[in-house]
Amino acid sequence: MVKWSCDFRYLLLVVAVAFIYIQMRLFATQSEYADRLATAIESENRCTSQMRLLIDQISMQRGRILDLEEKRKLQDHECRQLRALIEDLQRKGLEKVTDKEQVPVAAVVVMACNRADYLEKTVKSILKYQRSVASKYPLFVSQDGEDPDVKSKALSYNQLTYMQASLNSNFSWLQHLDYERVHTERPGELIAYYKIARHYKWALDQLFNKHNFDRVIILEDDMEIAPDFFDYFEAAATILDNDKSIMAVSSWNDNGQKQFVQDPYALYRSDFFPGLGWMLAKSTWDELSPKWPKAYPF
Repeated sequence: MVKWSCDFRYLLLVVAVAFIYIQMRLFATQSEYADRLATAIESENRCTSQMRLLIDQISMQRGRILDLEEKRKLQDHECRQLRALIEDLQRKGLEKVTDKEQVPVAAVVVMACNRADYLEKTVKSILKYQRSVASKYPLFVSQDGEDPDVKSKALSYNQLTYMQASLNSNFSWLQHLDYERVHTERPGELIAYYKIARHYKWALDQLFNKHNFDRVIILEDDMEIAPDFFDYFEAAATILDNDKSIMAVSSWNDNGQKQFVQDPYALYRSDFFPGLGWMLAKSTWDELSPKWPKAYPF
């Protein structure tokens, strides 16, 4: 009886130890599951927060899209109104006004003598940019003398007409024949300077007085123009007309190289006549022509 009671106690002890072990394992398992559950809940909350943020961003983008749609509708409405206005103006005949003959900004004259190869380069350079604005800038070549190569080169252009012909063409040729004997005022002076002065006076008198141009751009036969040449003179024409203290507008600057220029859009007033591609107004020529010097006009 005593032996059986002792065995029963040992059995209870084993059961108790087993129970305690099972409880500890259950507690550990519950703790592990609790940690995983907490992590899962945290991840879910984070995902929910990110989803709400994304939903807010989508809502903002939708709002912007709606704003852009409204602006596009407004612009379409304005475009329709502008088209209707243009059509109305065209119906009233304003389109015909723009088709009328355009008053030239200035005649362009190339002063030539006996350098046919130079003249060819100059004329080609001018025609490259003048074709699109030919009605604004009728082009002339004024030849001093009878050099046959210069005359042949000038006449080789299809647009050429003689001075006595119509001035509606893009290119005309003038010939200055000066048979008057030159008398120099001082010993040793070159006759060429007197002939140059006569040629310039004759050509400018022809263009201003005979053909009634308001302005003339004078080029020599060894120059090539820049792409903005005609835009520059069109802008400068307004300045020349409004400021009577300006004698001429020049497209040449001795210090105009890239390394010396800070502002490519600046214009400078100078008391030194630069020549080499300059524009003169008729009112100024009316003043200069009667007192044009026999030589050294520049």
